Amino acid sequence: MILGIGTDIAEVHRIAKSITNISFMEKVFSKAEIAYCETKANKAESYTARFAAKEAFFKALGTGWRGGMAFNEVEVWNDELGKPTLNILGTTAELIKEKNIRIIHISLSHIKDVAMATVVLED
Repeated sequence: MILGIGTDIAEVHRIAKSITNISFMEKVFSKAEIAYCETKANKAESYTARFAAKEAFFKALGTGWRGGMAFNEVEVWNDELGKPTLNILGTTAELIKEKNIRIIHISLSHIKDVAMATVVLED
């Protein structure tokens, strides 16, 4: 059963400006995400898609990012074929267990100016 759906769209130029700030980077992205995005020719697009995924996830969850949850506890990973998936850590992972969320679907898309993400949560 679907427990939540979230969608977010973000402007690449805003995240491109923000990723010059180390504090922002550490608060929003995991070390693994930073390592991945830094290898990309258009790294701002990759960061922006991941930012949108985190926003979409918290919208699907219906809580926003409060109660000790953090943006960097929601990691976007790509499998060997490039399919994105979410790895949930820390306090956010505890809430996922409490809400009996077992399956997370994610779709990302980005172009020069914008990135978007959709997240679907299932039990």
